[in-house]
Amino acid sequence: MQKIIPERLRAGDEIRVIAPSRGLKIIGQDTRKTAKERFEAMGLKVSFATNTTDENWDMMGSASIEKRVADIHEAFTDKNVKAIFTIIGGFNSNQLLPYLDYDLIKNNPKIFCGFSDITALLDSIYAQTGLVTFSGPHYSSIGMFKGIDYTLDNLKTMLFGTRKNQVVPSKEWSDDLWFLDQENRTFIPNEGYWNIHTGQARGTIIGSNLCTFNLLLGTKYRPAFEKDTILFIEDTEGTDILTFERNMQALLYQPDFGNVKGLVIGRFQKGSKVTREQLEFILNNKKELAGLPILANVDFGHTTPLLTIPIGGTATLANGQLTLEV
Repeated sequence: MQKIIPERLRAGDEIRVIAPSRGLKIIGQDTRKTAKERFEAMGLKVSFATNTTDENWDMMGSASIEKRVADIHEAFTDKNVKAIFTIIGGFNSNQLLPYLDYDLIKNNPKIFCGFSDITALLDSIYAQTGLVTFSGPHYSSIGMFKGIDYTLDNLKTMLFGTRKNQVVPSKEWSDDLWFLDQENRTFIPNEGYWNIHTGQARGTIIGSNLCTFNLLLGTKYRPAFEKDTILFIEDTEGTDILTFERNMQALLYQPDFGNVKGLVIGRFQKGSKVTREQLEFILNNKKELAGLPILANVDFGHTTPLLTIPIGGTATLANGQLTLEV
């Protein structure tokens, strides 16, 4: 596949905020204000798509498919917009995949960033166009008052800076309802990465949220595991070790999984109750993973802080160390 690299952001650029899953209505005013101020402090202008307002929502918390698709198309065709950020995740961005004009997106490449349910868009856009997308913070994520520095630093490196990130673990992490109470937060010392299988590998990054990525299996929207793929996966607190195991197994059944040369797993939420011992047992009993370097407890997923990970970019695993680059 011929990759398309979106241009870096520069001071004075405009970003467009869209709602392909849930919309702005569930985001508090303080969070909205802080996110806007943070982006403006980076020198960016913030604009909102037509259908991100507090109206226009159906009983599923989303605008219609037609309106959400129109917002995406408008954001890509607007020459003033240099990056597109999603407001938040949700459950239904995969509804949009057949209706997107992938030629339009390919001909107007720009940064596209979000995570969780947005995985369906990140990977399908890469699969259909070759455009490198970014699994990283939502617009709403940037509205966090405390514990945001690691997220911001890694976002700036990947979207503004060198786009080569020798990743180090965050010093602490959180899994609290920060969006409900910005002041009373709980931060947990980070024990660092779990180097499940040591080894070295280098290849193209595919994946992100596991249960959402698996919605693409058997469709043209799932990126091929081409030669030397590094698979990135994470999941929500609703995923215990048994659910994780069977979702992981579904990927192992893919006919091109043999091209996967390394596995990177994001931090599990506390509610999933997944232990390192459980994870190692599951992974060590899958012959398809024998000999693959595997790194877990990495700073992406549904805890904070968050890395910004280029889907279609390059990851290097080297004996427990991780480098991301575009």
